Amino acid sequence: MNDLQKRTWAEISLPNIRHNYEAIRASLPAGCRFLGVVKADAYGHGALPVARLLQEAGADYLAVSCLDEALELRHGGVTMPILILGHTPHEYTQTLIDYEITQTVSALAKAREYSAAATALGRTLKVHIKLDTGMSRLGFLCAGSYFAGGVDNVILSCALPGLDPEGVYTHFAVADEADAESEAYTRAQYRLFCDVINTVYEKGGVRFRLRHCANSGAVVSYPEMALDMVRPGLLLYGYGDRSGRLGLRPCMRLVTTVSTIKFYEPGTSISYGRRYETERRTRMGVLAVGYADGLPRAVSNRCSFAVAGGYAPQRGTICMDMCMADLSELPLAEVGSEVELFGEQNDIYQLSDAAGTIPYELLCSVSKRVPRVYIE
Repeated sequence: MNDLQKRTWAEISLPNIRHNYEAIRASLPAGCRFLGVVKADAYGHGALPVARLLQEAGADYLAVSCLDEALELRHGGVTMPILILGHTPHEYTQTLIDYEITQTVSALAKAREYSAAATALGRTLKVHIKLDTGMSRLGFLCAGSYFAGGVDNVILSCALPGLDPEGVYTHFAVADEADAESEAYTRAQYRLFCDVINTVYEKGGVRFRLRHCANSGAVVSYPEMALDMVRPGLLLYGYGDRSGRLGLRPCMRLVTTVSTIKFYEPGTSISYGRRYETERRTRMGVLAVGYADGLPRAVSNRCSFAVAGGYAPQRGTICMDMCMADLSELPLAEVGSEVELFGEQNDIYQLSDAAGTIPYELLCSVSKRVPRVYIE
């Protein structure tokens, strides 16, 4: 990190991403493909560096949320298959085909729009059919009374001209939850997914080349659901394996610096809202990080950061560009000292639990003004 720019930065370990890819891959059954989820700028880690690493390492597919994310990868020289998980307006069908991007189809009406656009061009669009088995988001309705109609709509969609229905997938809602009710729900989603696929084949003769449903939680907890391909997202970046079964390594370290140190007498109010008051003479450090960098305001007075010699409790309301931490018990901490918000010394789960959220949100919230420093 250039000392002249040294304020707050995120260190990204590419060797750890490679390690995680290889560890996950080694856990899969023979022949199972690997789709790396790199949406949301690879969960804040940098979509292009991560995609290039996965391509070089031998991954089979990438997934993004939208067309802009897919085009960023293509313009960056990534040539491997890319699946868009979200909606793309049918007006961009030619762009999808020109850049060899696979599009999710989540309803018969959308399939018809893509089909009409592709046939007008005299070309074929590769698609993956999305089934809604219980996430209640995108996908063909197929649960309960919708089963027969869902099967028929999938068959009709796959028969449309100009479409190549390469794959079919669904998304689990609670595969990362360990309670019995969540396990039952996940297994019910999986059974419904398989039932629809089997019925589509028996009734319509449609055989999908790629069936995938295992997200990060399922890769860890339900390895029997791997099918033809898995879709690890957060797992790839070193989180979500609380059992330690796969031996994954965190890949981002969010670091700031101590910009100022001041001494306050007892009874001094700290920051906006006067939500913290010193109880003793306090050696207070001002840190060069705030909610505009991705440190959630919700963790104010509820977390600690790793600094030279130990952990510094955060004090007062977190501001846009800075926050305060109590350095009274940390004499080695000086102006310019590095402070780890999360990483190898400070587990991200402590911060996400304090914020009442999940690691996904913290990783994706690290803002664009925070430089990414790639560790080779």
